[in-house]
Amino acid sequence: MTAVTNRLFCGFARTGFARLRGLAPGFALCVAVGSVALALEAGERTLFGKAWLEPMVLAILVGAAVRSVWNPGPGWEPGVAWSARFLLELGVALLGVSVSAATLLATGPGMIAGVAAVVALAIGLSFGVCRLLRLPTRMALLIACGNSICGNSAIAAVAPVIDADSNDVAASIAFTAVLGVLVVLGLPLLGLWLGMGAVAYGALTGLTVYAVPQVLAAAAPFGTTAMHMGALVKLVRVLMLGPICLLLSLAVPRLAPRAGPAVVGDAQRRQPGALHALPWFIAVFMILAGLRSAGLVPQALVAPASEAATILTLLSMAALGLGVDMRMVARSGWRVVAAAVLSILGLTAISLALLRLLGMA
Repeated sequence: MTAVTNRLFCGFARTGFARLRGLAPGFALCVAVGSVALALEAGERTLFGKAWLEPMVLAILVGAAVRSVWNPGPGWEPGVAWSARFLLELGVALLGVSVSAATLLATGPGMIAGVAAVVALAIGLSFGVCRLLRLPTRMALLIACGNSICGNSAIAAVAPVIDADSNDVAASIAFTAVLGVLVVLGLPLLGLWLGMGAVAYGALTGLTVYAVPQVLAAAAPFGTTAMHMGALVKLVRVLMLGPICLLLSLAVPRLAPRAGPAVVGDAQRRQPGALHALPWFIAVFMILAGLRSAGLVPQALVAPASEAATILTLLSMAALGLGVDMRMVARSGWRVVAAAVLSILGLTAISLALLRLLGMA
């Protein structure tokens, strides 16, 4: 019996080591690309005092640049594909540690319901605009969720849920990132033109700007109060990501077949009504968020978990960049730009309507 057990253990060990050896080259390549992206961000901060392009965007751009001059062969592909899929899912799961119900309760029921309504209406409007511009269904969902929830992070989280094509993910993040910078620069001018106070303007930044650091940058011209309000509303908006991913996971079987390689493999496709309709990483996200809300996650673990999620997502974006066909991205360029611009304009209009309804603007 012991001899049989030893043979089984050795067999599993050899299989595991062989698997790791197969993944190592591609994973190492993604680490290299991610490191270059971090170095470029540090260079931005040194030259300009701030980073105009986030590391995730830079990782995609660097990866795509590498791919444009060199196509990684079969020895690199397993590790790159694994990084694009599993590391992304694991990073999304770890984001749950950063979510707490206390954030929701601090804003009051009116703002909570309002943020949920803004997200729902903005997703519907943005998706409709994208489809009118004849963008593929999955790309339309990526842009709609990125625009309406939290930009790059939402696109990265939604991509594996809907089996998105890697080219669509890269194009969505690239164009959304550029638009996010323009929103940060232009929103203070809109707030001044409308004569908004610090609280109302802070809420507007939280409702419209993509990433939390960008919210703080956009709100800064109106003072500390605007920054605090913007960050609070933005965090409530981010909490909509879990429910949206859950709903999308149930809708995946009804989507049109995709045209290119997916971020999530065919083996993970979900069937209508199946018990495994909820992706594992979204389930873990929600469990961790529940544990954090119940006070069962030590505060000391929150920052490391958030940092780990950022690093994992960075590596997955590097992998996506390495798999991008720039010709396909360029082919859909003007439609993506138009969709992103119209979507952010629609989100801004809906957000202003909510603030007026709540008597804040």
